Order: sequence, then C-alpha cells, then structure tokens
Amino acid sequence: MYDCLIIGAGIAGLQAAIQLGRYNHKTMVLDAGDGRSAICHSYHNILGYPDGISGPKLREIGRQQAESLGVEFIIGKAAKARKTNDGFEIESESGEIYKAKRLLLATGIMDRIPPFPDLMPALGNSVYVCPDCDGYEVKDKSTIVMGAGNVGANMALTLSYFSNKITYVNHERTEVNEEKKAAMQEKGIQYVDGPIERVLADGPGFRGVILSNGEQILSERGFIAFGGNEVKSQLAQQLGVELHENKHVLVDPRTKMTNVEHVWAAGDVVAHSEQVTIAMGDGMQASIWIHKTLLEEKK
Repeated sequence: MYDCLIIGAGIAGLQAAIQLGRYNHKTMVLDAGDGRSAICHSYHNILGYPDGISGPKLREIGRQQAESLGVEFIIGKAAKARKTNDGFEIESESGEIYKAKRLLLATGIMDRIPPFPDLMPALGNSVYVCPDCDGYEVKDKSTIVMGAGNVGANMALTLSYFSNKITYVNHERTEVNEEKKAAMQEKGIQYVDGPIERVLADGPGFRGVILSNGEQILSERGFIAFGGNEVKSQLAQQLGVELHENKHVLVDPRTKMTNVEHVWAAGDVVAHSEQVTIAMGDGMQASIWIHKTLLEEKK
C-alpha cells in the first residue's frame, strides 16, 4: 500500500513525485512512457533554460531527482481505476494491481499529429503546437500552419500577431467558414485548401511541405492545428470525477483535488493548464495538499 500513486511521469507527475519524496511519503509513479513531453525536442519558455530543454531530458532529470528521494517508478499503462475501503486500486494493462491511499492523475493529453515521419524530429525545434508556448519562435519568419478547418484557421490568425508571412494549409480540407476566410485575407494569410503529401525537413529543421498536386511550399517554421486532441481522462471517468464538457478534469483551484475525495489531478489533463510551467505548479500544489491529508490521517 503506497501513500500516493501517481499516474503519469510527465512534468506535473514528476514535480509532484519530487515533493512527495521530500515529504518521505511512500510514492510510486506508473508511467506509459509516452505523452506530449516525451516527444517535444525543445521547450523555450521555461525559467532557467534560455536555450531550451527537451521534454525527454527534463523527464530524465526529474525521474533521477525523484528516485534519489525514494520514489519508485514502474513502466506500464493504467487501464482500470477503482475506489476501495482503504484507498484506490489501479490495474495496469498487463494485469498488475497497485494500491494507494491517495491518487494523483497526471495523465495529460496527446495532440493529433499527422503521420509524416519527417515531422517528429522537428517537434519543438521548428514545428510547434502551442501558440502561447512557441508563437514567439515564428516571429518574423515564414510559417506554415498544417491543420484542419476552423481550428487551423484560428491558429493562423493567432500567429499573425508574430509574423506577416503565414500560410495555412487545410490538409484535411475540412470546411472553413467565410468569416475566418475573410479574416485571413485581411491579415494577408495565404490559404491553401489541399492535402499534404510530404513534409520537408532536415532532421530538426522544418523546410516546408509538398502538396498532393506536386506543389512545393517552402517555409522556415511549422505549426500543427488539427483539433481533436485526446484528453486522457478515462481513469478519472471510471472514478466518477467531474469533467469539463471538453473532457478535461475539473479540480479545486486551491488544492487541485477533484470532486472525488483523495483523487487529485494535475497538468494538461486539468482544464485550461496546458503549459509546462503550469503543470509544474499543479504538481507541486497537489502534492502539498496530498501531504496535508496524509498528516491528518495520522493524527
């Protein structure tokens, strides 16, 4: 029986694990080894890393720090969650059962990324998904938004704040309403309604795309905006946790606890917190309140 079981070793889960380790609580992290932070090759807006740091490197540092404090890590994917008389049970896909008094869900989300092999090495280096994190990276640079429908159009319009050299390629040819088209035209955004055949990149360096009609569009930067991201709140649902209409988890803003007693959530799975630095704060805040409830139990 662990004091706390953390599902997910992304940024929120790791920060919580470090703090719970510092509280000397028996803590275990169950991690599937995937997620947003596992595929981003560079974050540029984090205090202390002016030249950027990769998600995998940040995870590696965080895991080593947590392990040095006695936190256990197990690679596996949580499949089922249930409440018990003395806490919670998590069952992995391979059938292992893990028990804990407290549960922190740091399961994150996953962007819908098109399956172009040359795209993955460029993620975080020259191709981005979040305008708040990385809009600055396209400042005054030619940029192709690869997306679908109004979601892609909105991204192109958002990025026009940073650059006047934006092209939006509606890869899935999903309908874009006339209002968005007019707004893009007003901002000087080039609109291309047609599928991408191939992404052009030299490792981390994005160079543009080739359309299915053979047309080549060159660019210095890329952005992805397809919508339909997967919010990994399935375990939360199983436990009766209240979700926002977009499937993100709702938490108490002060404690990060959900509506289900002794179940917390932190990071991107929480409503409106899709930033690395906010995920760190979420993880820290949740761990503080997990500690408080464990202390109360010992009185």
